[in-house]
Amino acid sequence: MVASFVSKTGHVATIPLQEQRTVTADWYTTVCLPEVVRELRKTNPNRRIILHHDNASSHTARKTRTFLNMENVELMDHPPYSPDLSPNDYFTFPRIKDMLRGQRFSGPEEAVEAYKSAVLTVSTSDWNYCFNDWFNRMKKCIECHGDYFEKQ
Repeated sequence: MVASFVSKTGHVATIPLQEQRTVTADWYTTVCLPEVVRELRKTNPNRRIILHHDNASSHTARKTRTFLNMENVELMDHPPYSPDLSPNDYFTFPRIKDMLRGQRFSGPEEAVEAYKSAVLTVSTSDWNYCFNDWFNRMKKCIECHGDYFEKQ
């Protein structure tokens, strides 16, 4: 399992979860998010960061909110039960899954490296398409008052 972060211009960070553990707020705030924030601020330490999280418990935990607040990272709201608003769910993971289909890996480290390599092959124009689609999906969600809309 990996935590994968992308932006409008492409891949930001992929952080592997060691030994098939569960994503917890502790891991998320001590391992994952510090790396993401560091990567996003690498070229501009004062950069405004806005993250879009789904409603996973590690994302909504008090510890996570406190960490993000201390790092001056803003969060976008996410309606409950809305997989149609997560770019990883509707774009990144299906695309990478198709790219890696049929391959065998000798271990988790090799699989993570293959995932990272595949993500890096996605073009900037495809990431732009993903994020334009994301904004269209958010508009649909607002029009449907937060109800599920993927099949509409």
